[in-house]
Amino acid sequence: MTFNPDADLSNNTTRRRGRNAAIAGGGVVGVLGIIALIAGPLLGIDLTGLLGGGAAPGGGTEPAGGSVIENCDTGQDANENVDCRMAGAQLALDDFWSENVENYSAPQLIVVDGATNTACGTASNAVGPFYCPPDQTVYIDPTFFQLMQQQFGASAGNLAQLYIVGHEWGHHIQYITGVMDAYPNNGTGPDSNGVRVELQADCYAGAWIGQITKQKDADGDSYLQPTTEEQRVDALNAAFAVGDDNIQEQSSGTVNPESFTHGTSEQRQRWFAEGYQNGLGVCGQTLTLPGDQLGP
Repeated sequence: MTFNPDADLSNNTTRRRGRNAAIAGGGVVGVLGIIALIAGPLLGIDLTGLLGGGAAPGGGTEPAGGSVIENCDTGQDANENVDCRMAGAQLALDDFWSENVENYSAPQLIVVDGATNTACGTASNAVGPFYCPPDQTVYIDPTFFQLMQQQFGASAGNLAQLYIVGHEWGHHIQYITGVMDAYPNNGTGPDSNGVRVELQADCYAGAWIGQITKQKDADGDSYLQPTTEEQRVDALNAAFAVGDDNIQEQSSGTVNPESFTHGTSEQRQRWFAEGYQNGLGVCGQTLTLPGDQLGP
């Protein structure tokens, strides 16, 4: 995925934070859950404590401030620098969702440098990108994309990276529109609320990317150029890589559907493609279809 070199990204509000922080409990939504429950052993670390309830160390949370991302002013900056790519994605996502959600309120986007404390625990590349509802913030350590390449066999190119950001933004939409309240965590399994909510976030990401050239800066220039077939395949590859069955197969050699939290690789690819091809209107189906109809 290529940004238009002259696109104006100077109005982004993306910030950077990073410091050593102890792992804490908290409720997180996104790639984090599957990393903690399944991929932790693959990465050689135990992250299951991240999924319990609780507060951050010391009874508080680090402010969602941080330093301003510098030198991320143009689309060319986004093409050359992954931090700027995240900042550009923030602008395009806010533009898209402000047109599709009444009274839309934007989340904060924090680019994590190393590790930082959040209301949901530690953010780092080891736990992956996630959305933290208590502080309405998306946390991404861009070096996680390298881990996707090394540990999960994903190519993790530019459009795949935007898919992941769009997925986490989808969780914010679910939070502010009441989907999370209506479909609370009811355990694991192929028909669980967790799987349904994750597949809807995949669909939301696909719907955004399907309309991605329509988001424009103040001068009327599109933030991004049209996607290519190769880039779309790359995004689908990322969706496949983070499927429950693929990660379980890689980490333990066996697949246990009753422990699914995000959906199979084929389901994740399907709902990304549904959103891309058919728009937001189809994404509610992940919440209502019988479980055996969520797959291809």
